[in-house]
Amino acid sequence: MATSYLQIENLSKSYGDRTLFGDITFGVNEGDKIGLIAKNGTGKSTLLNIISGKESPDNGKITFRNDLRVSILDQIPTFADNTTVIEACLKDNNAIATTISKYEKALASGNSDAITAAMQQMDSARAWDYEDRLKQLLTQLKITDLNANITTMSGGQRKRVALARVILEEPELIILDEPTNHLDIEIIEWLEDYLKRSRVTLLMVTHDRYFLDRICNKIIEIDNEQIYTYDGNYDYYLRRRQERIEAMTEELARVKNTLRREQEWMNRQPQARAGKAKYRIDQFYDLKERSRVNLKENNVNIDVKSSYIGSKIFEAVGISKSFGDKVILDDFNYTFARYEKLGIIGNNGAGKSTFIKLLQGIIPSDKGQWDIGETVKFGYYSQDGISFDSNKRVIDAITEIAEDVVINGDRHYSPMQFLQHFLFSPADQQKYIHTLSGGEKCRLHLASVLMRSPNFLILDEPTNDLDIITLGILEDYLCSFKGCLIVISHDRYFLDNIVDHLFVFEGNGNIKDFPGNYSDYRNWAIERAKQAATETPKESAKVQERPRTERQPKLTFKEKKELEALTIEIEQLTAEKQSLDALFNSGEEIPDIIEKSNRYNEIKDILDEKELRWLELSEKE
Repeated sequence: MATSYLQIENLSKSYGDRTLFGDITFGVNEGDKIGLIAKNGTGKSTLLNIISGKESPDNGKITFRNDLRVSILDQIPTFADNTTVIEACLKDNNAIATTISKYEKALASGNSDAITAAMQQMDSARAWDYEDRLKQLLTQLKITDLNANITTMSGGQRKRVALARVILEEPELIILDEPTNHLDIEIIEWLEDYLKRSRVTLLMVTHDRYFLDRICNKIIEIDNEQIYTYDGNYDYYLRRRQERIEAMTEELARVKNTLRREQEWMNRQPQARAGKAKYRIDQFYDLKERSRVNLKENNVNIDVKSSYIGSKIFEAVGISKSFGDKVILDDFNYTFARYEKLGIIGNNGAGKSTFIKLLQGIIPSDKGQWDIGETVKFGYYSQDGISFDSNKRVIDAITEIAEDVVINGDRHYSPMQFLQHFLFSPADQQKYIHTLSGGEKCRLHLASVLMRSPNFLILDEPTNDLDIITLGILEDYLCSFKGCLIVISHDRYFLDNIVDHLFVFEGNGNIKDFPGNYSDYRNWAIERAKQAATETPKESAKVQERPRTERQPKLTFKEKKELEALTIEIEQLTAEKQSLDALFNSGEEIPDIIEKSNRYNEIKDILDEKELRWLELSEKE
């Protein structure tokens, strides 16, 4: 029998006259990997907050197993001011954190006395294992400076530090609220692989459908204030949910048919009501209650066509952009085609958002020019969110943009009517913007973009905070959108469904144009890595070989011997480097991580030097 970690019994939560869920009961057992799914505003994050103790339920009981180790990853992690990475990761063990931090600072100073004293403190505190595990984990998450100040880090970096903190605590149960938000695809895939291999129990909210499908063994859905449990992954849930809705629809039709007959019976001879069978009267009122179930899906209605767009879209000519030593674009040239749908991927900080801001003229380029067609009408959905005054009401913010919303050239809506297409009821439209949930702000942002009927959509991380159902509707809209599209996203499922090709931002101004969606690119990258691993250094170098001029001298006997020795050395060093790569990516603990990291950097330097010399000699052959 599975060990119970967490039991939720008869839990209810309301805000005013709005009920999120009522009398829900479910359990979390050892080994469960549960995905929690619901529309925005129906209680996903509220339920996690109640379980985490951040909010109180109206009714019900939450019971954790005694001494259960629980860690929580918030959607937006918080840290104390001026906290370093090491202090944030070891928040519950300040003595260890202080000791390791002093040791790292001593190493950075190069003071031998300080290093010796710090090493003695590390021995006394038995902090070496902590530091090794911490460095290994942070290296995998691409955080290298343990003494960096958290307050100066980007949202993605802070999320990775929070992830490291959760994993280091070695919990038995992890509660995750949108763990993939603000992470680049490489880190998402690392986390996905880690959670698949780990025996840890999970309860999480996420809109990432590949993440749900590949990790979860159970889905819990909140719908119509109740919960429904499915023992399977996301794909299984989709099939069974449809079956449930069809069965409930058929049952509701039967109930209403029976109710009509019973209503006729109740209406006969009301003066003789007292003589009617009591059980049948009770059954009538029960049927009446059951018939009130609303199975109608209230979804976002995106019925907005693009305005006309001509054949000329834009041409980038010699665009360059840098911030100090960091190169974003280097002599970039490209001609964008009509109806093109482009996805942009790359690590955080590679310049993806900067690229689309350069295109729109929001920030200036250092060199080059953008030649944009006269009919192009941009619609920009920024990951920075809406720029409305947060102290204004929803209806006022939209009315300021336009008092008459003209859609598809001939259909006129008032702002109130248009907002209802995006699930803002007349009551919701009176809310102040600062009171909206993350999902509601996303819908308002989307409405403000589409109400202008753009023909060139630029979407920067549009999937954050949108629920899965709304994402599906947005995908369908974008697939049939008769205009141009550029989308930056870490949502692999989203990219697979809508883009024709990718710009892969590789860093240092390098952009690879890949023909295909994300899964195509991922498969290509895996095959390329396999080929590179089996390719000999000589074969690899010959690809880069430059044409030889007739006047180049032949190799001397001594140079031939040097070339032979270099070939053997390069093969040995490459094999050692690949072995260390595999070790670092294995997720296993590495006791001597410092020595191996130093050796890895040393190998890279030696390889660069020897391969350069090998190329010089090989050109003389």
